Amino acid sequence: MGTVVDDAASVEFHAFFERHYAELSRLAHLLTGESDAADDLAADALLALWNRWDRVRAADHPVAYARGVVANLARTRIRSAVRERRRIALFWSQREEKTENPDVAGVVDVQSALRRLPFRKRACVVLRHAFDLSEKDTALALGISVGTVKSQTSKGMAELQKLLGTDRAPQRVHAAMARTGEAGGRDR
Repeated sequence: MGTVVDDAASVEFHAFFERHYAELSRLAHLLTGESDAADDLAADALLALWNRWDRVRAADHPVAYARGVVANLARTRIRSAVRERRRIALFWSQREEKTENPDVAGVVDVQSALRRLPFRKRACVVLRHAFDLSEKDTALALGISVGTVKSQTSKGMAELQKLLGTDRAPQRVHAAMARTGEAGGRDR
């Protein structure tokens, strides 16, 4: 059971929520241009405010504080969307559309082996060998360091060699993915 102060804070916050939620949602919509995300951003901002309600209610302008939280969340969302668009553009810019004489059995074997790898190793292997991305571009796409790309790719390829029973795993990965039209077919 809460104390009188907790109950008073709860009532005060509820009143603040009721008065300002729509305004904060509108602000989020105008900043991001995404009506679907606006309510989520306003709700996330209000949750953050509730977690610091003692400081917020003591502020000279709690609504200004709330608007700042919404603006920061919107900025983070926009930056994230920009990074995601860059990653998508990077992947699609290297894609060829046509495939001739696919090695279906090889594709199935490689895809099955890839599914057995942990995600980060699989992502590094696919981006490096199937999409022919550099270590730097792979690191950028995955948001990890170049050193991590190197180690995860090496470990992933070693696991694939065991799973596929061949020393030619890099060529099989590249060939299988290029033949299915899932990546660019450039020579290495």
